[in-house]
Amino acid sequence: MTTKNTEDKVPVAITIAGSDSSGGAGIQADIKTFASLGVFGVTAVTAVTAQNTVGVFCIERLKPEIVLEQIKAVAEDIGIDAGKTGMLYSDEVIKTISEAVSEYRFPLVVDPVMVAKSRVPLLKPQALRTLKEYLLPKATVVTPNKFEAERLSGVKIRRLDDAENAAKRISELGPRAVVVKGGHIHEKEAIDIVYYEGQFRRFQTPRLSSKTTHGTGCVFSAAITACLARKMPLITAIEKAKEIVWLGIKYGLNIGKGHGPVNSIALFYRESSRYQVLINVDKAKNLLESSPEVSALVPEVGMNVAMAVPYAGNITEVAAIDGRLVKTFKGVKAAGNVKFGCSSHLAKYILEVSKYDKRKTAAINLKFSEHILKILEDRGMVISFFDRKREPQKIKIVEGKTIPWGVEKAIKRIGKVPDVIFHRGDVGKEPMIVVFGEQAYNLADLTVQLAKEIKNEYE
Repeated sequence: MTTKNTEDKVPVAITIAGSDSSGGAGIQADIKTFASLGVFGVTAVTAVTAQNTVGVFCIERLKPEIVLEQIKAVAEDIGIDAGKTGMLYSDEVIKTISEAVSEYRFPLVVDPVMVAKSRVPLLKPQALRTLKEYLLPKATVVTPNKFEAERLSGVKIRRLDDAENAAKRISELGPRAVVVKGGHIHEKEAIDIVYYEGQFRRFQTPRLSSKTTHGTGCVFSAAITACLARKMPLITAIEKAKEIVWLGIKYGLNIGKGHGPVNSIALFYRESSRYQVLINVDKAKNLLESSPEVSALVPEVGMNVAMAVPYAGNITEVAAIDGRLVKTFKGVKAAGNVKFGCSSHLAKYILEVSKYDKRKTAAINLKFSEHILKILEDRGMVISFFDRKREPQKIKIVEGKTIPWGVEKAIKRIGKVPDVIFHRGDVGKEPMIVVFGEQAYNLADLTVQLAKEIKNEYE
C-alpha cells in the first residue's frame, strides 16, 4: 500500500456560489481560474441560474442544509486550503456558510455579489445585514465593486478618496483586508483601493474599453482565493489577481449578444505556451539551415523567423533567432540560439499585426523582390504595403514607431489584415518583405518551397 507524500498535496480551493449556465461567471468561472493557477477546485452550489451574456432569466436557490452538506463533504475528505463566496442570495445561506467557515477554518474571500450585470438582484435586501454581521467578520478579504462598497459602507463613492473612506468603513466590519475595485470609478486608469493592516495601497492598470467583462468580479476573487490556497502573501495574491483580470478583459471572449466573458485562462495560456513556441521556432531554424536554396531569399540585414506566445504584450514574449540567419557558402546559418526577446524588428511586426488578427502570431522576413511577391500572390496570399518615404517626420524620429505606423497603413490600404506586408525602403533602409502566419515552422516551410521554386525556374 502506498501513501501520499504531504509535500505533494495539491492546493484545494472551494467556491461557494451560484451556477452560471453561460459559463462566464459563478462557479464555472471560479473553477477555470483555480485550475489556471494550479489549484484544484471544489464547489458548493448555492443557486442554479438560467443566464447568458444578455441577462439572468431564472434563479433556483438551494436549501441551506444542502449547501452545508456540500461544504462538509469536501472539507472532511479532500480538505480546503482557501475558499470564496459569490452569489449567496439569502440570509439563511449566509448564516450556514458562516458556521461552516468557523468549523473548518479556511481563509475566506468574500465577493459580495448583489446584482448581475443586467441589474437582476442576486442578494435579497434583508440578506445585506446578515452578510455584514455574519460573514464579513470571518473574511480574510472582501472584494466589493463601487456599488457594493457603497451599500456595505454607506459612503457615496465619486473619487478615489471616497473609495478609501469606504474601504476603511468596511474594514470596521471585521475583514482583514478590503479591496474596493476601481472598474466603475471614473478615472483614466482602473485603480483598486486596498486597505490592509491599517494602510492604503493602490493597484492600477490601464483602463480597457471592452464588452467582454462578464465574470470580472468572480475571476478576481477566485484568483485571490487560489493564490491564498497556494500560501502566497495576501498583497501578492491581490497583485496577481489584478494581472489576471486585466489580461482576461483585454483578451476577453467575444461570444453572445451581450457582455462576453472575461478570458480567465489568458495568462495561463500565455505562460504555458512558452516552451512550445521555443520548440516551434527552433524547428523552423533547423529547417531553414538544412535548405541551401534559402540563401537566395536572405536580405542584406539577415533573415529571422519569430513567433509570439498567445496574448503577447511585449517583445520579451516573442521568440526568435538571436543574431538572425546569415548567408554562408553552404546556405544559411543561425548566428545564435532561439531565445525570447532577441528580435525587436519582427517582434514589433507580430505584436502590431496580432492586434488586428490574433491568429497571426508568427513572421519571417525575406529579401525584397517583385518576383517573390508574384509567387506569394499566386499562392493566394493577401498582400499590402506601406511607403517608408511617406513616413511623417514625427514618426521617423521616434525609435520603434515606424513598424506600428506601417502596419496600420498597410491594413487601411486594403481594408483587412494581409498575409504579407512589404515596403520598398528609404534612404539607408533596405526594402523588405514580411510574411505572417500562425506558426514559425509553417513559415519556414513556405520559405523553403519559395526558394526551391525560384531555383527551379533558373535551372
